[in-house]
Amino acid sequence: MEEESRNHNHRLHESVPSSSISTSHSQENAVRQQQQSSGVSYRVNMSISDSSTRNDIWSCLFVLLIFWLFVTITMIFGVYGSLELQLGPHCSRPIHTNPLFVQSIKAQVLDRQTSSSLMLYGFHNSPPLDVEFTWTETHIAVVPDDEHEEWLYFLNKGSKVEISYNVKSPSSSPLSLVIARGSESLEDWIDHPSYPNTTLSWNIIYGSGKIQQKISKSSDYYIAVGNLNSQQVEVQLNFTMNALVYNTSKAYYRCSLGSGLCILSLDPLGTTSAILTSPGPTKDTSSAKWYVKLSYGPRWITYFAGLGVMTILMLLAFRYCNMCRTTSGDGTGFQATERGSQRAPLLSHKDDDLSSWGSSYDSVSHDEQDLEDRLPVNSLEGTSLNEGEINRNHRHLRVICCDAPRDCFFLPCGHCAACFACGTRIAEEGGTCSICRKKIKKVRKIFTV
Repeated sequence: MEEESRNHNHRLHESVPSSSISTSHSQENAVRQQQQSSGVSYRVNMSISDSSTRNDIWSCLFVLLIFWLFVTITMIFGVYGSLELQLGPHCSRPIHTNPLFVQSIKAQVLDRQTSSSLMLYGFHNSPPLDVEFTWTETHIAVVPDDEHEEWLYFLNKGSKVEISYNVKSPSSSPLSLVIARGSESLEDWIDHPSYPNTTLSWNIIYGSGKIQQKISKSSDYYIAVGNLNSQQVEVQLNFTMNALVYNTSKAYYRCSLGSGLCILSLDPLGTTSAILTSPGPTKDTSSAKWYVKLSYGPRWITYFAGLGVMTILMLLAFRYCNMCRTTSGDGTGFQATERGSQRAPLLSHKDDDLSSWGSSYDSVSHDEQDLEDRLPVNSLEGTSLNEGEINRNHRHLRVICCDAPRDCFFLPCGHCAACFACGTRIAEEGGTCSICRKKIKKVRKIFTV
């Protein structure tokens, strides 16, 4: 009997250190794995953050390149695109450009037979508008029913127009005579010939009379007469034009369009002005028309410099945002911790954790009795967990009432998440495990040997 008792005590003493040693090893392994996982998470998160920042920078640079390409195309082909101009007699038309975006002005006449007197002038400063020309034109127009006749002139500010008319069909209804500023105003009058507010001057004429108009803005002006009758009407019009033109005596550049293409280079830092002029009417013809093609040479260095400046500003903005983010986050470590917390798993690591003793979805579900045998649950020979030792670690407190230690586990999942009292009450109410939400069939108390 004494020998059997001695052997029993010897086995008891051997079992206690083994259990405590395995428990301490499990806790050390858990701490070590958490440290390793946190370190890996830090490095991975830092690399992900750097790669995402680089991707954002390249995306913004690509969007910036597309935006600046759109601006360049709009400026070259839209704002400063080529256009065709119609010049009347004694035309003195200024060409307004921005030397920062335009390197040269190109003018070419479309009808070379009548282009000998067309001139392109260049000035360092805007020339004075102090030269006056006066001429008279006579037009006999036969206007069909529901049609109109028009004449185009470019008039500078301060010019005057006097129109004398004589309708030669007294039996017909009155005609409509208008002075419209710009092509849009003329088109509005054509669409609505009875509305007087769409033109600069709107008049109903019949018999004989005279109309005068002073020009308040330099632009294209259309003189038009419309017939709203059901038959054609003949009318005689006498135009007396008193026009102000620019003084070209101090021009540093002169080029005749009759000799071919004229190119005027612009100074990017100076104020260069260009004037396109035409001669007056000849004796053979009371009115003359010239058609000129005007185009602009882009200053490419401005567009490339603008792209570089916008790129530098974008990079500086990114750097400033990153500095503000680092300052608000109190260092890189804080950012890494936040990123790591965002990528933490939904369930904590279960290896060697008291909250997952006996949990194995592959084995426990097959044999609940094997799980009971693997855990130290001998209620006859074991003793309860030391509450003082468990309370030193907050992970051992149950998650239901957060008061008593975890001293039971659920079957068949094997999770340890509550004290025996709460676990029994949950099982009696037909509840589920608070960790895996699996239905609780049995509750077993945990004892230490």
